Amino acid sequence: MDKLNLDQHISGQFNRELDDVRHRVLTMGGLVEQQVGKAVKALVDNDMELAESVIEGDRKVNHMEKAIDEECNLILARRQPAASDLRLVISILKTITDLERIGDEAERIARLAVRLGDSDRGGRNYREIESLGRHVQAMVRDGLDGFARMAPEIAVKLAREDETVDSEYDAILRQNITYMMEDPRNVRRTLDVSFAARSLERIGDHAKNIGEYVVYLVEGKDLRHAPIEEMEKELNKPE
Repeated sequence: MDKLNLDQHISGQFNRELDDVRHRVLTMGGLVEQQVGKAVKALVDNDMELAESVIEGDRKVNHMEKAIDEECNLILARRQPAASDLRLVISILKTITDLERIGDEAERIARLAVRLGDSDRGGRNYREIESLGRHVQAMVRDGLDGFARMAPEIAVKLAREDETVDSEYDAILRQNITYMMEDPRNVRRTLDVSFAARSLERIGDHAKNIGEYVVYLVEGKDLRHAPIEEMEKELNKPE
């Protein structure tokens, strides 16, 4: 497949439609990134008001996904795009699906924050959750930056970051198992913390997916599920 070539089209309106939908994806992504940061802060700081704002904000994320999806379908029906234009629309549709799912995970963390806030926190400061949250929020930001710059190399960076996130998540689970074994009264609370960590790990997976969609958009290559070494090899192939 040929590489991305977003040349000017005969129809100036078509150019404006493509530019508009790309801008709307980045706007949605910025909101989702904020949702992740606020959800983690709500849990760590026991901030119920912030948690409720995240839960309410998920409606806006869902609305944005629906609106962008509808715009993409109109472009497909009216313009019948081909080659790189078609890849752009397909990549956007896939990207907003992952962004919406990131928003769902942020909402889930916020709901867990509310539940944890209603119980005895047991002196936990959630340093590990805070660290993992910062990491996956940075991954979302990197994925959106790669999309904005049309930079396929971001996929390799995100794949490596995702491996680190998986390791951090495993460490949190091991630690939480120890807490539960030491005091069975901690089971419910510690399970909720584990669920929050699981949501963060999933956010990392979705951010990694966005990097892979950038590769498809720019290079026309499907590198989903490919090992990091294979991704690097494909992206470094000479023209």
